[in-house]
Amino acid sequence: MSVEKIALITAGGSGMGAAAARKLAQDGYRVAVLSSSGKGEALAQELGGVGVTGSNQSNDDLQRVVDLAMERWGRIDALVNSAGHGPRAPILDITDEDWRKGMEVYFLNAVRPTRLVAPIMAAQGGGAIVNISTAWAFEPADMFPTSAVFRAGLASFTKIFADAYAAKNIRINNVLPGWIDSLPATDVRRDSVPMGRYGKVEEIAATIAFLVSDGAGYITGQNIRVDGGITRAV
Repeated sequence: MSVEKIALITAGGSGMGAAAARKLAQDGYRVAVLSSSGKGEALAQELGGVGVTGSNQSNDDLQRVVDLAMERWGRIDALVNSAGHGPRAPILDITDEDWRKGMEVYFLNAVRPTRLVAPIMAAQGGGAIVNISTAWAFEPADMFPTSAVFRAGLASFTKIFADAYAAKNIRINNVLPGWIDSLPATDVRRDSVPMGRYGKVEEIAATIAFLVSDGAGYITGQNIRVDGGITRAV
């Protein structure tokens, strides 16, 4: 008898997080969704799952959604860490407080749930984690300074985690989206993309679904660019 698979999605009320929840549910996963707006809880109910209205900056809220998933299904096979939007300003105008906010939004948003879920995955024999990062993590731009800085740190965290947990059959990867249709569209941004268009949230969701699937069973510690060709791997 096949084991029912469970996915937990943080910041899953809209955009790429919500698209990932929909795609994974379509692929047969039971989903648990956390979001601060309440939209994630409503989406989870629509998809036949469970949801919590709370913040991925709160250990207590994250523990609530983990506990809810474990009470309902007894396992967590996939964790998708999405994020909101952090502070933006010219690089030397960013205050200490805003740098700390950026760390909360773009780095600890992934570290905290991973800390909670990794022991569960280890005990059950494995699992897969995907962090939604940014195409500008390695080629930073002044448009999103706190995002670029802390997601570069997330790339390092991901590689170190992969070294520590690959032998426990827990995989972790980052998806690096470029201009996606959940963002406001401008001609300048569109024209900067070699493919000549914005990406779709469904395309990011499909990449996430692949990375948590058995087909990606030999992929861990990687940063996968999904940006229409804006950035190039060296």
